[in-house]
Amino acid sequence: MTAAALQEHFARRYQREASEIGIVHLGLGAFHRAHQALYTDEVLERFGGDWAICGVSLKRPDIRDQLQPQQGLYTLLERDGSGDQIRVIGAVREILFALEAPEAVLNRMAAPQTRIVSLTVTEKGYCHDPATGKLNPEHPDIAHDLRDPGSPHSALGLIVEALNRRRQAGGTGLTVLCCDNLPENGHMVQGLILELARLQSPELAEWISQEVTFPCTMVDRIVPATTEADRAAVERLLGGKDASPVIGEPFRQWVIEDRFAAGRPGWNQVGAQMVEDVRPFEHMKLRMLNGTHSTLAYLGFLAGLEFVSDAVSTPEFAGLIRKMMDEEIRPTLNMPAGTDLSAYRDALLERYANPALRHRLYQIAMDGSQKLPQRLLGTLRDRRRSGVSSPGIVLAVAGWMRYVTGRSEQQEEFTVQDPLSERFQALAETSGLCDARGWHPERGPAYVQALLQVHEVFGTDLAADEDFAAAVTEAFQMLLHHGSRDAVRRASGVKPS
Repeated sequence: MTAAALQEHFARRYQREASEIGIVHLGLGAFHRAHQALYTDEVLERFGGDWAICGVSLKRPDIRDQLQPQQGLYTLLERDGSGDQIRVIGAVREILFALEAPEAVLNRMAAPQTRIVSLTVTEKGYCHDPATGKLNPEHPDIAHDLRDPGSPHSALGLIVEALNRRRQAGGTGLTVLCCDNLPENGHMVQGLILELARLQSPELAEWISQEVTFPCTMVDRIVPATTEADRAAVERLLGGKDASPVIGEPFRQWVIEDRFAAGRPGWNQVGAQMVEDVRPFEHMKLRMLNGTHSTLAYLGFLAGLEFVSDAVSTPEFAGLIRKMMDEEIRPTLNMPAGTDLSAYRDALLERYANPALRHRLYQIAMDGSQKLPQRLLGTLRDRRRSGVSSPGIVLAVAGWMRYVTGRSEQQEEFTVQDPLSERFQALAETSGLCDARGWHPERGPAYVQALLQVHEVFGTDLAADEDFAAAVTEAFQMLLHHGSRDAVRRASGVKPS
C-alpha cells in the first residue's frame, strides 16, 4: 500500500530508471531530502541526465530501512499558513548504510559515473575543531581511519579512501560539495580532506589538490523534525502511508560557487544561484538566520517556549532578534550591490512566525558547541575588532552557557544533545554552580570562566578577552537572578505590556 501510493502520486513524472547515479550523498537526513534532492528531482523531471542520487546513512540504518521498501520514494510536505502541498521525490535511487556496507559505499563513490560527492553531516560530522577549522586527529573516527584507511568510519575517511581508489584505478577526480552551515564550507572541507590524505600519503594529497574541486555553498530552508501529526497529514494527502516523509517551509535557497570538476546538474535552471563568491551570502545567512535561530533556541527554551513561532510571537523575543540583526549583525556584512538586508530581515521574521512548521527550539539547540563559533562568535569577533559592543550576542552566548547545565529555570533536568555535554555538566558541578542541593548563583562567575577555557568553542582569543568575560558573566548572572524572559525584555528594549 505504501509503495503503491507513492508510485501513484509520483505518476512517473520522469523515467527514474533511465538516469544513472551521478551523485553520492553522505548524510541522508531530512534537510538533504527537503533541499538538494528536491532541486535534483526537478532537474531530472525537466531535463533528464545521469544525476540520480545514491544516499548514504553514516551512523544509523533507520532511513535506509524506511526508504528501501519504498524504492527510495518519499513525500515532501510544504507547510505554511495557507495550507499543505505534497510532492513525491524520486531523485534518490539507491540507499546504503555505511557501517553495514562500507565496500558498496566506497565502490559507488569510486565508480567513474559518480561525479559529485555531497555532504550534509552536520558540524560535528567533520571531526574537526570548530574554533580553528582544523582536523582533530584524536577524534575516535579519525584515529580509526588513520589506523585502517581501507575501512573508514568517518565521512572524511570515506571520501579520502574513495579518491585513493579512483587515483589507483587511473580515474579522474570529482567534486566534493559540502552543504552544511559552515563558513567557507568548501574551503574548510578541502583543508580537512587534504590534512587527512597527507597523513596517509603525500602523493594522494597532491593528486586530490589537482583533480578534485570543493565549491562553497550556502543552503537555506527550515526543515523541522517530522512529527506523528505530520505523518498523519501526509497519509491523508497521499492516500497511503509514507514511512519517511520530510517537512519544509515553502522558502528555499541554494547559492553555489560554480566550480565543478566533472560537470553538474542544471540546478541553476530550477532556482539555485551559481556565483563566483558565496561568502557574502553565507555570512548573511549564518549570522542573520542561524545566529538569531540559536538565540531564540537557548533563550526561548529557558523561558519555557517550545517552538520558534511561539518565541517570535512574543514581543520581547521578536524585538531582541530584530535589534540584533539591525544593530549588531548587519554592520558586519559586506553584501553585493542590490542586496536588500531590510527585506531579508523582514522575510526571516515572517518565516519564523509560520505556525504550521512547529520548529522546536530544542531541535535547533542541539550541538551548540559546534554551532556557536560560526553562528554567533564570528560576528562577536568582528564587532570587538571594531571596538563596539554586542549585548544581544553576549546574552545569546550566556543563554547557551545556562542551557548546557541541563537544568531548566524550574530546576527540571533535560538532556543536552551535544558532543561536549558531559564536559559542560561536569564544569557546572566542579565550579560549584549546581549540585544535588540546588543552584549556587554566587558561583556563576567561576562557571563562566571555566566554560571560556573550552577552546574548541571560544578559541584562545575570547578566553583571554577580559572585557568579553565580564560582559558574558554579567549577562549570565542576569539570567540566573531574573530569568530569560526578563533578561530578553531588558536587552530588547520592549516595555512590558
